[in-house]
Amino acid sequence: MNQEYVKATAESIRQQYVEKPTEVSKLDQLKNLDRKVKKPAEIFAYTFGSCSTLVFGTGMCLAMQILGEGALLMGVGIGVGVLGMALIAVTYPIYQKILKKRKEKYGEEILSLSSELLNE
Repeated sequence: MNQEYVKATAESIRQQYVEKPTEVSKLDQLKNLDRKVKKPAEIFAYTFGSCSTLVFGTGMCLAMQILGEGALLMGVGIGVGVLGMALIAVTYPIYQKILKKRKEKYGEEILSLSSELLNE
């Protein structure tokens, strides 16, 4: 075997077992805080929006009589569809509210860290 290949492979494997420094840079801290602010709001928006869309779709299927038949189910479908539309409509305002609260909670720390990084 090629000696250089052996050395490179051994070094690659060795690096997996060497303890890495636990010190986190200020830029990494800033990125983590930014994620902490945005991630919960995004998870809410995707989850709630997807569920709301499924409610709307179920209502549409009932109203168009794809699921079941009869005037009663059509009326229920219209009601469920309207509920789904309302839920879809409130998803973004709730997302903004969650994001705003998280920005208020972590804003000072983010501004402080970014000022340090920008040498202001």
